[in-house]
Amino acid sequence: MILLKVNRSKFKEKFKETLKAVLPIIAIVLVLCFTIAPISPSILMAFLIGAVLLIVGMLLFSIGAEMAMTPMGERVGTTMTKSKNLLIMILVSFTLGFIITISEPDLQVLAEQVPSVPNLVLILAVAAGVGCFLVIALLRMLFGIGLSYMLLIFYGTLFILTCFVPKDFLSVAFDSGGVTTGPMTVPFIMAFGIGISAIRSDRHAADDSFGLVSLCSVGPIIAVLILGMIFNPGSVDYVPRSIPDIDNSVELWAMFSKGFPTYIKEMAVSLLPIVLFFGVFQLISRDIKKKALIKILIGLAYTYVGLVLFLTGVNVGFMPAGNYLGQVIAGLPYSFIIVPIGMLIGYFIVQAEPAVFVLTKQVEEITSGAIPAKAMGTSLSIGVAVSIGLSMIRVLTGISIMWFIVPGYAIALILTFFVPKIFTAIAFDSGGVASGPMTATFLLPFAMGACSAVGGNIITDAFGVVAMVAMTPLITIQILGVIYRLKEESLLRSAVSGVSIDMYGDMEIIEL
Repeated sequence: MILLKVNRSKFKEKFKETLKAVLPIIAIVLVLCFTIAPISPSILMAFLIGAVLLIVGMLLFSIGAEMAMTPMGERVGTTMTKSKNLLIMILVSFTLGFIITISEPDLQVLAEQVPSVPNLVLILAVAAGVGCFLVIALLRMLFGIGLSYMLLIFYGTLFILTCFVPKDFLSVAFDSGGVTTGPMTVPFIMAFGIGISAIRSDRHAADDSFGLVSLCSVGPIIAVLILGMIFNPGSVDYVPRSIPDIDNSVELWAMFSKGFPTYIKEMAVSLLPIVLFFGVFQLISRDIKKKALIKILIGLAYTYVGLVLFLTGVNVGFMPAGNYLGQVIAGLPYSFIIVPIGMLIGYFIVQAEPAVFVLTKQVEEITSGAIPAKAMGTSLSIGVAVSIGLSMIRVLTGISIMWFIVPGYAIALILTFFVPKIFTAIAFDSGGVASGPMTATFLLPFAMGACSAVGGNIITDAFGVVAMVAMTPLITIQILGVIYRLKEESLLRSAVSGVSIDMYGDMEIIEL
């Protein structure tokens, strides 16, 4: 009964959050459809049905992640660290990173877009990259190694590797870093980090609880770049999905009914390794009480149903609409308008990413409200808006992604030495979180549609949207950190100036 009451209050809170995140996107698309970018009624109806599924799916997922994924990650992190056996910690971390990456639905989507490399090979390479870098992230937390220096070393290595990889493969490699940190990975890995830091008593424990997602985003890029050198894929051909032609409501329902079994199966396969891993962990540790275990199981059910509805909605309803809108807008005589329109969509669409809910909430909790969820959300939105604007410029002009990625990461890495440590960790975590399923299923098709309309190369010009979305929040969140530091120093100066010495030599406190 208590659980039902909690759920009722959570439903109300999460429902408001979900509507606030999704309604602006629906409104923007509807305005475009009824003004400069007319689309067929069938595609519009598919989009609206997809939007309903997205809202319900996000609602259930956000509740499920809070009830199951977060407690599971924290328990594993805390229990594993308490064992004080370094070998066990390394093995568990690698296994966890490997398993949870294979479970990530966005990775399956990316693998299907790279025909020159077998799907399984790409997925295993990316999973191994995440596993290795989760171990590195664990060792960083245990030994207190500075995140800034590690990021500088690994990104330096990454950019050296790009010199030896075919140019057509670079965008795919950078995109792989974004898709691996999605709705399955982020809640578990972030909670895993909080669980590890919870047993530490030093003052840097809170700072070090973030940064796992950022390092786990580097691993897949390096792994795919190495894979590109081994396979030497050369030109990667992409065949875009055709826009569905729906004549009536029966065909419309048939399109969604075909999607449901696909994602029911896909998410069952995705969640099974995590459930088995946690089941084995519980049998060995036996530290979770029955009531808490039942709550986790209910949360897993919410997570499963939520992700099935969410992925069906965005893949079946949003993807065709995004692709077609991109084609129509880029085909206008004033095609440059796609840049501000893309920025507007990007500003609001990041708020609909499931993992963003988890990140902003955990940041607010771990910093005791010093970094509000609202400020985080605004910074992320600005970053994604800029990244989509730059991506649309790439689509229209064909400029190489390296002209944006190299200076962007250079600025982000330089900023790491001038902002509080926690902002660096949160910023690099945010990059992976912002580039989730909404980016892969709406913004990427949007860019592909625009690219095909202007006659560009889809692989080199449209791919890379995910990478761009993952990059710009690194800068905007750290700028938020600079503002935070300046305000802190200003308050400190005000406090110091409010202290004066009276004529008798005693200290007099002047009211601020």
